[in-house]
Amino acid sequence: MLMSGQDYRESLRRYRPRVFIQGQQVESVSDEPLLVPGINGVALTYDWALREDHATLLRAHCPRFAGDQPVNRMIAIPASIQDLLDKLEAVRLVCQETGCAQRYLGGDALSAIQQTVTRLDAEGGTDYGQRFHAYLERVYAEDLSLGVAMTDGKGDRALRPYQQTNPDVYLRIVERRPDGIVISGVKAIITGAPYMHELLVLPGRNMSEADAAYAVCCAVPVDAENLTLIARPAGRPGEPAAIFSARYGQSTAVAIFDRVFVPWDRVFLAGEWHHSGDLIHQYASHHRHTCIGARAGFGDLLIGAGVLMSEANGLDLDQTAHLREAMVALIQIVEGFFACGVAASVYAVSDSAGVIMPEPVFANIGKLLLATQIYDMHRLAHTVSGGLIVTLPGPEEDHNPVTAGRLSDLLAARSDIPYQKRIEVARFIEDLTASYQAGWYSVISLHGGGSPEAMKREIWRHYPVTEQVALVERLLQRGVLADRTDAVVRRRQPGRCCTIGCEVPLPISTPYLPPT
Repeated sequence: MLMSGQDYRESLRRYRPRVFIQGQQVESVSDEPLLVPGINGVALTYDWALREDHATLLRAHCPRFAGDQPVNRMIAIPASIQDLLDKLEAVRLVCQETGCAQRYLGGDALSAIQQTVTRLDAEGGTDYGQRFHAYLERVYAEDLSLGVAMTDGKGDRALRPYQQTNPDVYLRIVERRPDGIVISGVKAIITGAPYMHELLVLPGRNMSEADAAYAVCCAVPVDAENLTLIARPAGRPGEPAAIFSARYGQSTAVAIFDRVFVPWDRVFLAGEWHHSGDLIHQYASHHRHTCIGARAGFGDLLIGAGVLMSEANGLDLDQTAHLREAMVALIQIVEGFFACGVAASVYAVSDSAGVIMPEPVFANIGKLLLATQIYDMHRLAHTVSGGLIVTLPGPEEDHNPVTAGRLSDLLAARSDIPYQKRIEVARFIEDLTASYQAGWYSVISLHGGGSPEAMKREIWRHYPVTEQVALVERLLQRGVLADRTDAVVRRRQPGRCCTIGCEVPLPISTPYLPPT
């Protein structure tokens, strides 16, 4: 069943999460002004799925878990190349309107969990798959929004989870009972947590046998007993200058689990430490692929605003070469990393779980490009906009009878574009590129879905460097080496099959093959 945005808002009233923002406890998430921009963004994913003109992109079909009923694309498990392409376009479309779709993280996690429970059941005869499928049917039937609680507090990063002085800096199982498990610890950077229906808990790193208690994956309602969410406001609610982020934004939260009980039917990994690495690698591939669509939508906002600002300044981009070049550079960045998302979709590979995995090299290159070029995107927007975007008087002066008239006369540019339109575009660009919210977009683009270093490791791990070396050797006519075993070892790059070269390789999807 697909809900509307209003249905979603009303559904939040059925939950009573313990949420703190700016030192105060929130009485009602649905009515909290500091969360309205975030709720607006998620509500749009519901409303647009009901629009017939967006049906192809925003509605998916998952007959295995939802029968003939459509599923919101943000939480659907992709099963085909077309599903991945549609998800990429759907996320871009939503982010053109909201800046960040937020809800797609839940879909990325569901995909990774489906892959993991299938492998667990096949190897160990467990019933995790049956539990997860029952849960997934409920998620689709109720059209839930799911937050992802993956990043731990981490404590001393030089130490593994089991070595920490305070064991709660990583979330772990502290008790096993006949009816379920009890978990304690902390998870941080949870997107949209206060206004999600449930949190999907994932391990935050590859675990060792000594870390088995920390290898846990489960689903927890946001109002579970002994769960506390400490959150930031969503966007810049109530700020007159926040042209965009007063309406759309994103809250993030730290979640403190203080002996939270989780029944077995909501547990999908409980101590099987050797599967934790698979789970996080799969989630990362799905999530980085989806992030490409999200930041492409954000880039579209900058491109449109840059052109409008240039026109409002009285400049014709066709006649102003240096500004036109800056706009082309901005377009090149946005469409460049988006093209990697398309390639990751086209070269995707299905697995035994019926989930199609984005090709990891293209997915990680696309995410790496957007992560490191977000600052260039801001710089180019500033180049075409000029310093006015951060030096304008505040919006309070727009209604000051002493100053408003003179400002509108003296700061106008083109005669056919009113002063008010010019300053609206200027404040829009300031909001997206030079405000607190702009800094948030930069950092979340850089580190969301993993740091650039994590993406570089994945690219090096999956790219067939050995094959390229063999190609050059053949072209140089060096012939077959006498000791083939030595040749293979000599060519294998560090990290090709594992992170340090001495561990059992983690299962990976079919490696990238260049098109022929």
